[in-house]
Amino acid sequence: MVSGDVGVVVYYLLLVLVVMQGCKGSSAVQGEGRWYNESEAIGGAAAWGNAKATWYGQPNGAGAADNGGACGFKKVNQYPFMGMTSCGNQPLYKGGKGCGSCYRVRCNRNPACSGNAQTVAITDMNYFPLSQYHFDLSGIAFGRLAKPGRADDLRRAGIIDVQFARVPCEFPGLKVGFHVEEGSSPVYLAVLVEYENGDGDVAQVDLKEAGAGGGRWTPMRESWGSVWRLDSNHRLRAPFSIRIRSDSGKTLVAPDVIPLNWTPNTFYRSFVQYSS
Repeated sequence: MVSGDVGVVVYYLLLVLVVMQGCKGSSAVQGEGRWYNESEAIGGAAAWGNAKATWYGQPNGAGAADNGGACGFKKVNQYPFMGMTSCGNQPLYKGGKGCGSCYRVRCNRNPACSGNAQTVAITDMNYFPLSQYHFDLSGIAFGRLAKPGRADDLRRAGIIDVQFARVPCEFPGLKVGFHVEEGSSPVYLAVLVEYENGDGDVAQVDLKEAGAGGGRWTPMRESWGSVWRLDSNHRLRAPFSIRIRSDSGKTLVAPDVIPLNWTPNTFYRSFVQYSS
């Protein structure tokens, strides 16, 4: 075997490894909901980029075995994500700041491809990219790219070429939510932010304690995925108001969203949402 042949063999072995591994390293994190804004979808041939797509988990599953992922979202097999999720490599995951962002993805080069675009949300990290942009889709999302009755044929392909475009997210009936993470205490607060319309992701989170003079906001630090933390040098005074800023710079304030008697491992829904 000549050296060129060896290189080809190694390349394809690596491809097989990627498909088998999926989104390894994910943290301990079916109907179809309309959670993107079709009227504002990025359109036109010039708006679509090229990427590779693979899939992981169960053929009709939501990807991660625990229905979570490296963004910290929980139960992504349920509404509003309904398993239409994806790992993103660094240009998509963005060190966690890409968590929750929505993309339209389509394929047309494989005979099993339908050519119809489907919307997925970034909920996990892809550690083994095959190209500059690589969507490692859930089994159900990958199958949705196929023609009727051809989902298994497409999944057997393993690796396909796709086109993608960023689109605004829309979560009908939901307000922005905040899950106080396990381990939070009077001097340490970790909060998972989820269900933001529009950009879908979070670029900055700030917290205001009860009685904060002059409306003083304290910046929180990104911990991992869509989880933000505050390490305090004093006992934090609840209730807490939270201010979030999206990737495009839009700001939203949830007043007193975390109550006086808050507890760890608890979800608190706000009464605010970005306008669609």
